[in-house]
Amino acid sequence: MTCILLTGSSRGIGAASRTALEARGAKVIGQSTSGEGFGTLAADFRDPDAPEALWQAALTQAGGEIDVLVNNAGLFDPNPIEKPDGDWLDAWEETMRINLTASAQLSRLAVRHWQERGATGRIVHVASRAGHRGDSPAHWHYAASKGGMLAMHKTIARQYAAEGILSFAITPGFTDTAMAGDYLDSRGGSGLLADIPLGRVAEPEEIARIVEFLSLDAPPSLTGATLDANGASYVR
Repeated sequence: MTCILLTGSSRGIGAASRTALEARGAKVIGQSTSGEGFGTLAADFRDPDAPEALWQAALTQAGGEIDVLVNNAGLFDPNPIEKPDGDWLDAWEETMRINLTASAQLSRLAVRHWQERGATGRIVHVASRAGHRGDSPAHWHYAASKGGMLAMHKTIARQYAAEGILSFAITPGFTDTAMAGDYLDSRGGSGLLADIPLGRVAEPEEIARIVEFLSLDAPPSLTGATLDANGASYVR
């Protein structure tokens, strides 16, 4: 049975991914800030010690072996440049810690875990279209964190492929989650859909199918790839 540590598993893309992965027979250990739900561990990524504590707790729950890490947890709070300096910097650093630094800490622990076991492993990074094309004036920090995640993903893929340690990334555009819904409403609601040739935002289940594929089925030669899922609103 494939054992998967999935961060941000309590809602949206994370919850849909958990359902999809468990339907395939994988053992999924979830994470959320509060730890609510069966098989979900609590970890507040604002705490720099939380990622390692999560990893160790997940290893215990997994019986000592984790096969796949899915870095999905994320924060998408606005941070207008008009904020007072200290408040702006605090918001920047909080988003970086949750979206990028915690993912880096977990990825490092995963790579070392597989190296020590002489085992293969996979990391799936749920990044964002924003990591390629940027975001709104109030979301510099979010775009920067996701761009950093993509650079980290490429580095992992290039460095560790020969050891059977694979890295994949997904860059969704707007997805029909509570987080994205609030943002769409704040930016004019349906007017934003004019920027999406498909005419709608993605469903969480669509992104979950990609998470499932990369976690369980993607051929090793795909390592280093970034899969876009944005309705053709950004085509590379």
